[in-house]
Amino acid sequence: MPQGGPVHGVPVTAERLGLRGPRGWPFRGVCLDAGPGALIVVEGPSGSGRTCLLLALTGRMRATEGTANVGGARLPKQLAAVRRISAVANMAGVTDLEPALTVGEHLREQALLQRRFGDSLRALLRPRAERRARAQQRIDDALAAAGLDLRSLPKGPRTAVRDLERIEELRLSVALALVGKPRLLAVDDADLKLSQAERGKIRTLLASIAASGTTVVAVCGEAPEGALVVRTGNAEASQGEEAGDALAATGRA
Repeated sequence: MPQGGPVHGVPVTAERLGLRGPRGWPFRGVCLDAGPGALIVVEGPSGSGRTCLLLALTGRMRATEGTANVGGARLPKQLAAVRRISAVANMAGVTDLEPALTVGEHLREQALLQRRFGDSLRALLRPRAERRARAQQRIDDALAAAGLDLRSLPKGPRTAVRDLERIEELRLSVALALVGKPRLLAVDDADLKLSQAERGKIRTLLASIAASGTTVVAVCGEAPEGALVVRTGNAEASQGEEAGDALAATGRA
C-alpha cells in the first residue's frame, strides 16, 4: 500500500489467469490480489511470459483462461476500459523511442497526444494558454516522478535519445507513460542491462511511484522490499500441472 499521497491507483486481482498462443502457454495459473497503490513485481526467466502478463493486465492482450479485475473492469471482457486507465513503459515493440528525436520532442509529442485523445471535451474547450500550461505541468510532474532531471542531460531537453545512458532512457520511457497520469503503470525489463547501483535506483523509483499512489506492475530481476511477487516459468511446474505455469503471488516482507 502507498505510504504517502492520495491513492490514485487501482486494485488488481487475478484468478487462474492464463494465455494460450500458437506455441503453448506463455503464462498460466496466475493468481493475484493487490490493493491500489501496490507494487507488483513479475519475476521469471526470459521467455516465460512476463511481458505477455503485463500486456494482459493492462488490457493490451486478451487472456484465454481465467479472469482478472483491474479497478472494477473485468478481463478479458473489458479490455478498452483497462487500457484507458493504464500505461506501459520500456516495452520493446510497444513503447520504442525514436533515437534521432530529442527528449523534449518526445515529451511534447506525448503531451499533445494526451491533450487530443486523453482529455475530456471540457478540457479541450479551455483557453489555449491554459491548455499549454496544463500540458507543461503534466510533463513536469511526470519527469519529477520518473526522477529525470533534464538539466543533468548533455544538451538538456535537446539531447537526442541515442545519446542517453540506459538508465536515462528508462526514466524517459517511464516519464512518457506517466504524462497521462495512469492509475496502473506497467514497466517491462525494469532492471535489464543496468549496473548493480543502477538497479537499486530503479527499484527505489518503482517503489516511489507506488508509494505516491499509482499501482505499479513491473518485470524485475530482483523485487524491491515489500513488493508483491508473481513468478512465471517455474521449472517445478512441469512435474505437476504444466511447464510455464505461474505461481500465485506472494508478499515479500
